[in-house]
Amino acid sequence: MSDLFTSPTGDWVGVSPRLATARRMLGVITGAVLVLIGAVLTVLIWWAGVPAIVVGALGAAWVWWWAPRNQRSWGYTEAPEDFVVRGGIMFRRLVAVPYGRMQFVDVEAGPIARHFGFATVTLHTASTKTAAGIPGVPIDEANRLRNRLTELGDSRGAGV
Repeated sequence: MSDLFTSPTGDWVGVSPRLATARRMLGVITGAVLVLIGAVLTVLIWWAGVPAIVVGALGAAWVWWWAPRNQRSWGYTEAPEDFVVRGGIMFRRLVAVPYGRMQFVDVEAGPIARHFGFATVTLHTASTKTAAGIPGVPIDEANRLRNRLTELGDSRGAGV
């Protein structure tokens, strides 16, 4: 079963470890806000705040545990004919996008991603099933991937 998610070239390029840091930060902030709301509700109506405190604390703890594992699950490789992306912990996914089928490459970075120095690279094809996104790609690598994949898509275009 593990052979199903191996690289055709043997080498996976991982994403930035800062992806896990950013997700942990967002999880802790969200959890802290829920705990704070729960604390205020507990003072006003004791039974109403307890669920918010529990959900906030457990949610922050879960994101703290999940974020680095998810970050390590993401990877990509440039095979001779395809760009291959993998990701996921429990539900793993491997997408091979033929260079000739790529219609455009989208690079996106919100304020938190820009602060941590990474972006999300998304490859689009005519089919929504073969679109592949890679979160946490360092900015320089995202720029290189955008240029390289656009060039390969143009040169190997299959008439799309």
